Amino acid sequence: MKKELHIFFTCLMFYTRIPCPKNINHDPDYLNKATRYFPFIGWIVGSISFLTFYLSSLFLSTETAVLLAIIASILTTGAFHEDGFADVCDGFGGGWTKEKILLIMKDSAIGAYGAIGLVLLFLLKFKLLAESVSLFTNNIFLIFLLFISAHSLSRLAAISIIFTREYSRDDASSKSKPIAKKHSWKEITGSFFFGLIPLLVFSYFQYKFLLAIIPVFIMRYFLARYFQKWIDGYTGDCLGATQQVCEVIYYLSILLIWKFI
Repeated sequence: MKKELHIFFTCLMFYTRIPCPKNINHDPDYLNKATRYFPFIGWIVGSISFLTFYLSSLFLSTETAVLLAIIASILTTGAFHEDGFADVCDGFGGGWTKEKILLIMKDSAIGAYGAIGLVLLFLLKFKLLAESVSLFTNNIFLIFLLFISAHSLSRLAAISIIFTREYSRDDASSKSKPIAKKHSWKEITGSFFFGLIPLLVFSYFQYKFLLAIIPVFIMRYFLARYFQKWIDGYTGDCLGATQQVCEVIYYLSILLIWKFI
């Protein structure tokens, strides 16, 4: 139990800005095993985002509450995944070889592709989440499940790439290199358990929402194949971009399923 707590807090420290016990560090072995809890981090981030939305909605408009909820999620993770998305936009937008793409993504400066990508991403996320929330105005628990399932499933889609693809960078200095090692059944089982449970509970109330997993993992498949084509695998930035894109796809899927199925 003590070891599992250490692994969990390692995951929490790496993927969020939430304070952790002082004895927790970025130990490569624990960081590799921490992948099993990555979708569970989605439970935490989603809960914080939902709580911000709920409290804000008591005094402000739904749109403003949604915007504050998105800001809360960004502050909780330190824009970890959004930064990866911006780097992917810059790298794949401005590079035409594997070496050039990886070099651009490693640059801490944001370029035009990254800036434009983030603006469009946030606009789309805000609009889709606001519309999705409006579907459940009379049931706050379903809104809670919407937040949790979006963050957990999108993280499952991202982390599952490491189970099927190879890490692209050769240098060992990358902060994401430790998570790219071989994984046991514990990492795979844990990821899918924490990634799917919120959606399954959500589907208990609206069974058709279970279909949302299909477009999310279709997008995950094409993103992984695209990364493989250009850089022979993935990087930490690719995982962050996958999480962000799949979160948006999830909100879009919920809306389309509600309206047309």
